[in-house]
Amino acid sequence: MIDEQWTRSAAALKGDAEFWSLRIVDDRTDEHAVRNDVAQPYATIRDRGALLTAWCGAGAGYAATADLSKTGLQAALDVASARARASAAVTLIDHRSAPRPTVSGSYVSPNAEAALPARSEWIERLAHECAAAAIDARIVERTAGMRVAHSDQLYVTSDGVRIEQRFRYLMPQMTVVAHANGDTQVRTLGGFQSLLAQGAMEILARYRFEGSGAALADEALQLLAAPNCPSGVRDLLLMPDQMMLQIHESIGHPLELDRILGDERNFAGSSFVTPDMFGHYRYGSDLLNVTFDPSLPEQAASYAFDDEGAQARKQYLIRNGMLERPLGGTLSQQRARLAGVANSRALNWNRAPIDRMANLNIEPGESRLEDMIAGIEHGILMRTNTSWSIDDRRNKFQFGCEFGQLIENGRLTTVVKQPNYRGVSASFWRSLKAVGNDATREVYGTPLCGKGEPAQVIHVGHASPACVFADVDVFGGA
Repeated sequence: MIDEQWTRSAAALKGDAEFWSLRIVDDRTDEHAVRNDVAQPYATIRDRGALLTAWCGAGAGYAATADLSKTGLQAALDVASARARASAAVTLIDHRSAPRPTVSGSYVSPNAEAALPARSEWIERLAHECAAAAIDARIVERTAGMRVAHSDQLYVTSDGVRIEQRFRYLMPQMTVVAHANGDTQVRTLGGFQSLLAQGAMEILARYRFEGSGAALADEALQLLAAPNCPSGVRDLLLMPDQMMLQIHESIGHPLELDRILGDERNFAGSSFVTPDMFGHYRYGSDLLNVTFDPSLPEQAASYAFDDEGAQARKQYLIRNGMLERPLGGTLSQQRARLAGVANSRALNWNRAPIDRMANLNIEPGESRLEDMIAGIEHGILMRTNTSWSIDDRRNKFQFGCEFGQLIENGRLTTVVKQPNYRGVSASFWRSLKAVGNDATREVYGTPLCGKGEPAQVIHVGHASPACVFADVDVFGGA
């Protein structure tokens, strides 16, 4: 819950900055796990502090503190103000003309007040799935986990804006490893740490956690017996848990505006996208519609306001294949003179917000899954990411999946292991030939998106239907 003492401390702040903001973040995380029927040590993390931002003249400054008393916050504001004055002569942005937050409001995750199990019940649930995966002696490792995270955030400004946001995240995990004759195959539920969502116990049903242990074990054994993925050019049907990674790496990162402007070049790389492309560049086929959508209540990165107080709403980044706008917050928008979105986001209280993906989704099309399969003469279905590689301009890529299945003459046939595919972002999305309907759409999220100096590893969300791409280079693993 938001501590009212924080509000009283903020109200007492004084200084000579033309504008200042205070963002307090209180994070609590609990982790439960069972591995090979043995409960793992309980982990709990508590992290709380504040970031003060000050604008003085043209400059801006930041200071973070774990001291949330009036004295501690005032000292941080004084430091931020001094840094703002010092930066005025070298700033890229004249903060005297920068947009300020004007709207107060609040946000609460769905079912945030719903009761959650005690640790003993979590362990019981996890142990059940872990035990259910022991269907064969070749199953050599079974791990079930649950991460529960709460984050209470208060944002106030010297102009009187007040924003309260309270989040609750659940992240179920299930991993099964099979081994025989020198071969090891891994199956995970949705991929490594990719089932992050906001809400309560309904998340387990959404991701089909119950029963996942036995189902994944069965598929891991199928992969042990399966031939290696063949090589060649085929139509590629990507299921939503792999589309998540495809969206993330070859749309999300290339469209981050600070990256386009060069801010990440010495750390996380740049982008093949340039500012002059917006408004007329064909990013994909006519079937490609990509939205920034922080309004889906169940998704990992849903919110009402970003971490600089900008009000968030759904907006198209790519419409009918044409590139419309970047993932850039208010300061990057001012710098690039391009319209963006409310996506200035920070890892926690001791990081300044930067341009980040949030919920980046592909809008559903009209194709049924069975019709997409029936329309493929020579293809392959792939699901659940296991590896990824993409160049520092987010263009050339190579991705691997856990599970593949050949499609021959409109029918799913042979299961294959170690399926991989490669392509070029600038042309791959133009080969999109079918987009699944809403019945094929699934919502995923991950807490592991890294970027920035100092580094920030933040949570993002991706929703997508199944999609078919024409004439993709696929190949098997070593």
